[in-house]
Amino acid sequence: MEAPQSRRSFLKHVSRTAAAAVWLGGIAETRAASGNSKLNLGVIGVANRGGANLEGVKSQNIAALCDVDDKYLAAAAQKFPRAKTYHDFRRLMDQPDLDAVVIATPDHTHAVAAVAALQSGRHLYCEKPLTRTISECRIVTELAKKQKRVTQLGTQIHAGTNYRRVVELIQSGAIGSISEVHVFVRASNGGMDRPTDTPPVPDHLHYDLWLGPVEYRPYSPLYHPNKWRNWWAFGGGALADFGCHYMDLPHWALGLRHPISIQVVDGPPVHPDSTPPWLIVRYEYPARENQPPVSLIWHHGGKRPQLDLSAEKAAKWPSGVLFVGERGKLLADYNKHVLLPEKDFKDYVRPAASIPNSIGHHQEWIEACKTGGTTTCHFDYSGPLTEAALLGNVAFRAGKKLEWDPKNLKATNCPEADAFLQHHYREGWKI
Repeated sequence: MEAPQSRRSFLKHVSRTAAAAVWLGGIAETRAASGNSKLNLGVIGVANRGGANLEGVKSQNIAALCDVDDKYLAAAAQKFPRAKTYHDFRRLMDQPDLDAVVIATPDHTHAVAAVAALQSGRHLYCEKPLTRTISECRIVTELAKKQKRVTQLGTQIHAGTNYRRVVELIQSGAIGSISEVHVFVRASNGGMDRPTDTPPVPDHLHYDLWLGPVEYRPYSPLYHPNKWRNWWAFGGGALADFGCHYMDLPHWALGLRHPISIQVVDGPPVHPDSTPPWLIVRYEYPARENQPPVSLIWHHGGKRPQLDLSAEKAAKWPSGVLFVGERGKLLADYNKHVLLPEKDFKDYVRPAASIPNSIGHHQEWIEACKTGGTTTCHFDYSGPLTEAALLGNVAFRAGKKLEWDPKNLKATNCPEADAFLQHHYREGWKI
């Protein structure tokens, strides 16, 4: 396993990787695609979220499928019989006719697959969070920018009409200046001890490839296929899972980017292997142009702020975002929103819709790949969003408030945080 990187060596690595990517991109140009032709797509991870993403891009030519699970791969291959199949995404990258790649693996292999795709000159759609660690996230974000590839993070809710109407209300001043936002999610993961039993690896699973860059550990059904979010080695629990979805709304509406401090307000004891089943984290963001500083308070595992609703109405909001303004509040989730107190806004005249409706989250990316356009959740936006979400876990594991220097990826007051900021790969894997 690689030794932890210093800040200086990490920044040098970013520079070298980006420089190499520009050169590689020059010799691995993708096939030109006109606005009317179909893209040749490679899809890495073809079940669960991968299956949903396949459904989202099936209008294109699915030319390659990759999964470490034979059962998942066989089922996808039946739907797309012309696609070449792989167990190792590195072999998929060798297929010369691919224009773009979709990544829907567990978090711990996002970065290695993303860097391989970008270095090969392909456009990229990646499930959220962009990466498992913050150092990986910055590398992928900077590499995408240097390569000038079309990117999209899998924050599909961003394409819905509800978020657009909320952003319009917030930016039109419906509830006045906003200095506090609460983000709350019912979801819970973790709180488990590392398994000690060592059952045999199922015949249909290529377990070493599933581990990818993670230090070897014996197989457990508590890892694959759908419980990996419970473990630091593979994911980041509910915060990494849902942070990019729900924190997306205040980041978009308020123009947030990098927090300057992150502090755990309350949570369970830190577990060395497993993620926290509940957590409350306070993020502080600086002032932006004419907007004041903002406190964003994250809650998960059933924790949530006071909603100023009846018990019956509050039960309809197990997860959501609560904007606290000087003239009222706005409560939103994926599909609905309400101005509070409702009696104060019964005669409120909403602003005219100004943000065009999306053609679809996957379709945005497909069209941008063909035309050289852009997407709404490109990595320059969603990379910092991912970093912000992951920083809550870093503060929790470090056990200290973080004073954050986003330029240098450094908690200036907490050197202990470095161990949780940097990626550590086993021999044979690198980005």
